[in-house]
Amino acid sequence: MELSHTMRAVEITEPGGPDVLKPCTRPVPVPGHGQIVIRVAYAGVNRPDALQRAGSYAPPANASPLPGLEASGTVVEIGPGVTRWSIGDKVCALLPGGGYAEYVVTPEAHALPVPAGLSMAEAACLPETCFTVWSNVVMRGGLKAGERFLVHGGSSGIGTTAIQIAKALGARVFTTAGSDDKCAACETLGADKALNYRTGDFVAMMHDEGGAQLILDMVGGPYLPRNVKALATEGRLVQIAFLQGPKVELNFAEVMMRRLTITGSTLRPQSDLAKARIAAEVEANVWPMIAAGKFHPVMDSEFPLADAAAAHARMESSGHVGKIVLKVE
Repeated sequence: MELSHTMRAVEITEPGGPDVLKPCTRPVPVPGHGQIVIRVAYAGVNRPDALQRAGSYAPPANASPLPGLEASGTVVEIGPGVTRWSIGDKVCALLPGGGYAEYVVTPEAHALPVPAGLSMAEAACLPETCFTVWSNVVMRGGLKAGERFLVHGGSSGIGTTAIQIAKALGARVFTTAGSDDKCAACETLGADKALNYRTGDFVAMMHDEGGAQLILDMVGGPYLPRNVKALATEGRLVQIAFLQGPKVELNFAEVMMRRLTITGSTLRPQSDLAKARIAAEVEANVWPMIAAGKFHPVMDSEFPLADAAAAHARMESSGHVGKIVLKVE
């Protein structure tokens, strides 16, 4: 189909707060080998977008400088070598960047079909969180049925996804959140116990349960030594972000004596092949959970593309439960 040469988008005008996000006009991207162009219906809003906006998370050299790491929409152009998708297919996709725009390009292997029964807005909530949770909780963290799993930030997009996926896998799920209402929402999603971290101690909670066999953490900072204390012997800690900083003093004697494993990852810098492998695992394992009604994305709110600054302000207020999306179409 004949595409326009230009498109509406939102750019980062300079490092700073949400107000540096401004509407702009950019050229429509052209697909390379193995790539597809998606006309974006909705774009997901994620913490890495805010880090990029603040100037602390630069995009890869070959990625769009526009923010946006996931989107749903319609395939409108295919590059050489594309075999899976055809023009007109409805997809949701992990993106190297550029999601805050009318059109975006991504490798075909990073796109998945929109699950039956989900709206395009809901589908835009899936890629970043599902890829992150599955690759870190299962592929890296090795979660098994019956294990005690603790995820911090249970009311976030990552948290609401991790609670449901871990529960569907048969784990006992524990979480922390910043209010009693958020804790209640986490328990509604399947958490066996949700702790208000402002009034309770997650280390004591997990000691009472015998210790966590796996912890997924995005807080970092002072949580790191507390996570170590909350782990059971031979437990695993998977770190995916550092909202309170990456540096802390930690006594590794306890790690050695109790044979603990500390690991972690970030998604965006991984190779296209690595992301394609994660996509295949997510489609094979998480998409059936959606079809069976065991997992459903939790949406907090929707903003027009031009109001991306307001969406970022909402995310950084930490008042949200679940995912925030931008309506592009």
